[in-house]
Amino acid sequence: MKKNIVTLMGILSGLLGAGTAYAAQPEPWQMTFQPAASAIMEQIEWFERYTLWFIVPITLFVMALLAWVMYRYRASANPVPSKTSHNTAVEIVWTVGPVVILLFLAIPSFQLLTAQYSPEEPKLTIKATGYQWYWGYEYQAGEAPVSFDSVMLKETDRAATGKEDKKAYPRLLAVDNEMVVPVDTTVRLLVTGADVIHSFSMPAFGVKMDAVAGRSNETWFKANKEGMYYGQCSQICGKDHAFMPIAIHVVSQDQYNAWFTAAGKDLPGAYKALTAAIDADKNVSVAGN
Repeated sequence: MKKNIVTLMGILSGLLGAGTAYAAQPEPWQMTFQPAASAIMEQIEWFERYTLWFIVPITLFVMALLAWVMYRYRASANPVPSKTSHNTAVEIVWTVGPVVILLFLAIPSFQLLTAQYSPEEPKLTIKATGYQWYWGYEYQAGEAPVSFDSVMLKETDRAATGKEDKKAYPRLLAVDNEMVVPVDTTVRLLVTGADVIHSFSMPAFGVKMDAVAGRSNETWFKANKEGMYYGQCSQICGKDHAFMPIAIHVVSQDQYNAWFTAAGKDLPGAYKALTAAIDADKNVSVAGN
């Protein structure tokens, strides 16, 4: 009996683990960041929590001070206002205090900026071009070029593409062709636009870069967790701005190599083979506990 319970818990754990691979997407009434999937995003999350230790007390202090001043120095209680024009102690406190606070904020902020602009040597370069209203990707690697468009998935196309699971492929976020990258690999991303200004945003990676026509902006990311990650164009770019999602599928190096080799010749077939390989790995993981 005990062995059966352990086996059941292992299966449930495997199933839940499979589900968490698709957790990095917007949630209803979400007030926090999406789960971090890169070291940079983890630093951004830390810095956000760190700044709250300054913002919340300062906000409460200012609110309490305003309330006390309005009550203590109201006209009925203080008919003759003070004519004090200078107070050395107050001048020193409100000058030195903010300077110290800004230093405590500036130092980790500069450290984060340094990390964002100091990537490792990239092993893969992808060009992302924003169009009204979809994305085009071009892999600058290998002899056989791989390039394709990524358009929001239509509900009527779910069955044909094998993307009927709305938890893994959510409505208005799933696309027909995801960007596929290997895990634990530094990816250089060249972002540009073909018409108006767009913006490539992937919250789980801590990435946001404007796509401007005639200009190539460079950013990077290094995903440390396999799974499907969703973002969106974050620059208002026209009537279908809200329907311009970004999907990045992070897979193992072997799975990426197989997908990339097949994608140059048969893109739909490459995606089907990738999905089959991932499903097979999940089944093995669940069966092996």
